[in-house]
Amino acid sequence: MKSAPPADPPRTLELERFLPYRLSVLANTMSTALAGAYALRFQLSIPEWRVIAVLAPQPGLSAAQVAERTAMDKVAVSRAVASLLRARRIERTVEESDRRRSQLRLTRRGLALYDEVVPWALAYQDEVLRGVPSRARTRLDALLDDLLRRARTVRAARIEPAAAAARLAVTSRPDDSRTIRSSRG
Repeated sequence: MKSAPPADPPRTLELERFLPYRLSVLANTMSTALAGAYALRFQLSIPEWRVIAVLAPQPGLSAAQVAERTAMDKVAVSRAVASLLRARRIERTVEESDRRRSQLRLTRRGLALYDEVVPWALAYQDEVLRGVPSRARTRLDALLDDLLRRARTVRAARIEPAAAAARLAVTSRPDDSRTIRSSRG
């Protein structure tokens, strides 16, 4: 009788080499530096700045579209939009063809703030990238674009079908027949 070949030892995760972790640490480190400056210098949170940065070149987006483009949680976008509306940095109009959909635009105050923050944000980026050769920057941009595309593909293949299945709750009651309910209403 042949014995089974020895099993491969379990793979271990070296967190410091794990790409999602490394990208998260980098993003958090950069965001923390920016957040302090945005708060002190411009009285802005990171989510507020992202809303402004998305609306400047693309006025008329809905809050849901802003959330999609920034990959931010809808609640964070909603809070940022509410704060920006109170500060009169953005305005909301209701779409005539669909009264349920609203469009967001920067006000003059919001555009002036955008024009003030952009040079500062670009200078920060330039400082972080100082010493990185031009060819490496080009490769980094292409690599980040490719990683984002691949991450979205994996998410669509793995996460979204599971999330859709989780939204469908099958309930069973002793006196009822089985009912399928969707959390989308």
